[in-house]
Amino acid sequence: MSTGRRDFLKTSTAAVTAAGLGGCERGDRSVSEPRTPRRLHRELLRAIGDAVLPGAIGADGREKAIVAFEVWLQEFTPNAELVHPYGGWEVAYGPEDPSPRWAEQLDDLERLARQRSMASFGELSRDDRRTLIADAIEDAGPGFPTPAEAQHVAVALMAHYFRSTEATNQVYGVAINKLQCRVITTAGEKPPALGG
Repeated sequence: MSTGRRDFLKTSTAAVTAAGLGGCERGDRSVSEPRTPRRLHRELLRAIGDAVLPGAIGADGREKAIVAFEVWLQEFTPNAELVHPYGGWEVAYGPEDPSPRWAEQLDDLERLARQRSMASFGELSRDDRRTLIADAIEDAGPGFPTPAEAQHVAVALMAHYFRSTEATNQVYGVAINKLQCRVITTAGEKPPALGG
């Protein structure tokens, strides 16, 4: 065996072993480093949800939507490599972790509520909460971006809900269940009515 090949195998074995043991360093961060939990203020997020999510889904539907948003945020991977076109050489990356900015925005809403009304954001009426949110998202841009690209946490929550299976079903009043597989035997049938 040549010296070059022997050196290559030694180096490769050491690198693979170190990676397997969790000791491989990437920059100043260990590969095995756990992800930081991302949590937003529970009560403030629900006070926003009560103000911006559709009343037609009821309290249970709002809670389900907010929990789904919280789960999505926990599982979000910052700066993730995005799918690029076949044959493309340029690698694109997704947005950074939005949770620190969103946490600050929740704190801002709480502070504004106390300054204007001497009450916490959650204690304000729904209309007063909507007014504060409308002022906060005035420069957020038109339409709904992807949740991770939303400039404000209220827009992110709405975007996450309105892109969901539940929202699509609610709009059409039937169980379309987008992005879910249907068996071939029922593919030609109309989706059943919600609750039916």
